[in-house]
Amino acid sequence: MPDLGPLHPIIVHFVIALGVVGVGFRLLGLAPFGAWARHAATALILMAAVAGVLAYASGDDAHGPAERIPGARAMVQEHAEWGERARNALLALGLVEIAGLALRRREKVARGLMVASALVGLVAVFAIYEAGEHGGELVYAYAGGVGTREGDPADVQRLLVAGLYHQARAARDSGRAEEAARLTDELARQRPDDPMVGLLAAESQLKDRKDALGAVQALRALRGPEDQRPFAVRRALLLAEAWVALAAPDSARAVLAAAQAKFPGVRSLDEALAKLP
Repeated sequence: MPDLGPLHPIIVHFVIALGVVGVGFRLLGLAPFGAWARHAATALILMAAVAGVLAYASGDDAHGPAERIPGARAMVQEHAEWGERARNALLALGLVEIAGLALRRREKVARGLMVASALVGLVAVFAIYEAGEHGGELVYAYAGGVGTREGDPADVQRLLVAGLYHQARAARDSGRAEEAARLTDELARQRPDDPMVGLLAAESQLKDRKDALGAVQALRALRGPEDQRPFAVRRALLLAEAWVALAAPDSARAVLAAAQAKFPGVRSLDEALAKLP
């Protein structure tokens, strides 16, 4: 069987959509006015059961790299356990639906099986929710699978860059300037030719190392897409902040005014100019 791991994020969305909508239609089908939804419920639930089997198989193929992340093993196992419960619940639900389809001519039995399907369906939806919730926590809190789905080193480096950026921000926000500077230095080492990373390095020079003059020099030497507003505006704001730290508000005003003339209507530039003494 081929490796389904890379397809896991796609397949699980089908499980959620088909399972939840299918059970919703089954509940609706219990009402006198919901007869139109009954056949659709059967089709959706059977497709959800197949998708559930594929989701569990693909998750089993994908779990290795995530499980090897330090501290993530327990979360991976919890996610896998809920995935197995969701698969089993969907298979049980599918069997009830098949029985109902086979016995549809026996009205009382078919009605009882529809009620049973609705009850089992609620259990399945709960299991799907828990599997999805644990999977989301694994991805967003542990970076499980992020940057590793295709095994491309460039993806892994982007994961490292994102981690360095967010960790440096967290260190700065918590007052650990030295740690923020160290992390930003590593970020700059990973992306030496990225002008936006150059801005982050200059910002660290100014805010973490309190070296306003060094920040001015770095920003003046930095080459980047001057015609692109995000880079040019951010560079102007940092340069102005550094000039203010050097007690040179006139230089800050000149930098901001030049950027404002080139990119009129940018609120951050207007606000920075208004704050100057």
